[in-house]
Amino acid sequence: MRILTTHVGSLPRPDDLVALLRQHDAAGSAAEALAARARSAVDDAVRAQVAAGIDIVNDGEQGRTDYSTYIKDRLTGFEGEHADQVVGADLKEFPEFAARRRASVFRRPTCTGPIAWKDFDAVERDIRGLAEAARRAGSDNVFMTAVSPGQAARFLLNRHYPTDEAYVGALAEVLKREYAAIVGAGLVLQLDCPDLASGRNNQFQHLTLREFQKVAAMHVEALNHAVAGLPPERMRLHICWGNYEGPHHHDVPLRDILPILLAARPAGLSVEAANPRHAHEWSVFEDVRLPAGKVIIPGVLDTTTNFIEHPELVAQRIVQYARLVGRENVIASADCGFATFADTPTVDPKIAWAKLGTMVEGARLASRTLWK
Repeated sequence: MRILTTHVGSLPRPDDLVALLRQHDAAGSAAEALAARARSAVDDAVRAQVAAGIDIVNDGEQGRTDYSTYIKDRLTGFEGEHADQVVGADLKEFPEFAARRRASVFRRPTCTGPIAWKDFDAVERDIRGLAEAARRAGSDNVFMTAVSPGQAARFLLNRHYPTDEAYVGALAEVLKREYAAIVGAGLVLQLDCPDLASGRNNQFQHLTLREFQKVAAMHVEALNHAVAGLPPERMRLHICWGNYEGPHHHDVPLRDILPILLAARPAGLSVEAANPRHAHEWSVFEDVRLPAGKVIIPGVLDTTTNFIEHPELVAQRIVQYARLVGRENVIASADCGFATFADTPTVDPKIAWAKLGTMVEGARLASRTLWK
């Protein structure tokens, strides 16, 4: 027995692949070249994860501009104008710092019509490409990320449906086909849900805590509808408070949203647990009992800094969780992706891989402590 390792999803893309992603996003061109380069990049990413000792691997989201808006080209309804994300409450207090931040240039069109699948083949190609790459690399423990209805609504703003609830519901009804296909292919489905935490700091910053909790609960209800019938143990849910170096002093505490998160059907819960704003929140589980069948996937690497964590620190973070929720209920991970947006990675690619290596080493140290 030992602590397994994984990560959250995105891994650094090669420069030539990023150039093709930009070209395709801006003009819809280079589709064939992009598809071919993405396939080879997925192969490289899976092999590198296996070589690094990562237990549960994925495609690194190599063929996607980002984890949320990839659906804009696969679904009808997203023909509206680009809409920038709302500035977070934390950044508004530090405008000089906010002005220095580099923003992604990829499109975020608004929803201006009914949502339906127009290119489900893209989903099937992603699944097939990852499965084949994992087979070639000798890995049989594989996950694939997919955007949650609430998170999709957060980045692709509604200009068509009468209410936010109707919009999130429509997304859930359509995206459930993608979720079922991923699980049906034998992969673990990771549902990306930053809306349940990071959303409090930006588009829902005007709400009271109680009002935000009601919105988050509505998003989880829609998600549960979309994954109804899928086995919980084949799914995990990822939340974060925004994968950027910044103040974060308006982040909603984990304690205030944890009951809502635990009501979601996926068995796995992936949370940021290494960055300076949330590294202390392991102690929440001194008071909150992890429900039977649930697994915690704490981040033990900060994905917004080029510091390479010491393996002993990684081990300490793992052990803190394991002693509270049970060693069999912990999988080590990173806080978030290393290239959340393909064109704006925050960690140098070589350093990102070094950090993953130190996580593997730290998990070995923790395993020796927990199973001695």
